Amino acid sequence: MKGLLLRLSGLDADAENAVRVIGFFDRLITGRAGLDALVRSTADLAGCPVGVHAPGQGMSLRAAPGEAVATPGTAPAGSAVRRLEGGVEVWVARDGAPVPLDDMLLERFAIATAVVLEQNGVPRPELGDPALVELVLSGEAGTAERSRALHLLGIAPSARLRVLAGTGVDGLAGRSAQLGGVRAVLAEAVPEFPDGGRAGVGPELPALDAARSWAAARTALRFTSDTEPVVWWDRLGSLGALGSRLGGADLADLPDVRALDRLAAEPHGADTLSALDALCATGSARKAAAVLHRHHSTMPARLARAEAVLGFEVDSPAGRFRLHLALMLRRLRDNSDVS
Repeated sequence: MKGLLLRLSGLDADAENAVRVIGFFDRLITGRAGLDALVRSTADLAGCPVGVHAPGQGMSLRAAPGEAVATPGTAPAGSAVRRLEGGVEVWVARDGAPVPLDDMLLERFAIATAVVLEQNGVPRPELGDPALVELVLSGEAGTAERSRALHLLGIAPSARLRVLAGTGVDGLAGRSAQLGGVRAVLAEAVPEFPDGGRAGVGPELPALDAARSWAAARTALRFTSDTEPVVWWDRLGSLGALGSRLGGADLADLPDVRALDRLAAEPHGADTLSALDALCATGSARKAAAVLHRHHSTMPARLARAEAVLGFEVDSPAGRFRLHLALMLRRLRDNSDVS
């Protein structure tokens, strides 16, 4: 600090601006800003890209003015760099000649980074895998916290993985955590699913974006059923967008869903719904009968009864589309509590 004060006293006309720089970082520190906020705010103040590189802690962040924090954050060639304890570096990458207050900004950036790492920290190594997995999947965690948690789990932020959301899948291999009534699994390769379990499989994304895969996996889980216990988000298409926006209350009064409920309540209703599922999956009554190990002659009566209750033809392209949508929306309603 003594060297900093000496430089301040020699700035003369720039002293007021220097004090403003100091006050800017002091406010971030006293406000207990996270590392993401510090890097983003410093980029805005500097008017150029800045970053923090802490390889020993699994963090490497950068930001440009007006942009979100991103990774990796290694310093570009020609950057002004300040090194801290533990191998941490902060850097400022300005095109062209430095401006008079760059040294001041870099020093205060370094001081603030050291303080933020100390006071806010990031996940501690003693946290177990479930707590770290929960942090990786949290929509509230910053890039720094998520990067550090991945580092402690032994996963590179750029590694590709899928998140699985399941029930009855406690034995699945992978780093996992129980989040409410759903087990979350970080999987670099999709495992075999145990009998009796259900799972939604999220899209393959960089590990740093695992929260997005987790949200998609929970939506995919809502589309599962006894006849389709594993559903992949990648294969849902537009149904995935519907599932992420519609809750049980939105679906309860849909006429086609209510008609399926009436059909299910009839004698042999479960068998009829299985026949309708098979019809949608195979595209023909004869193939549906083969899948169900029934003689094809049993299908016409079941489909006729279904049409009488539903109010539309089911064994036609348009009818099968409407039927499939109704069946999937009914699954969404029935599985509202698992997401």
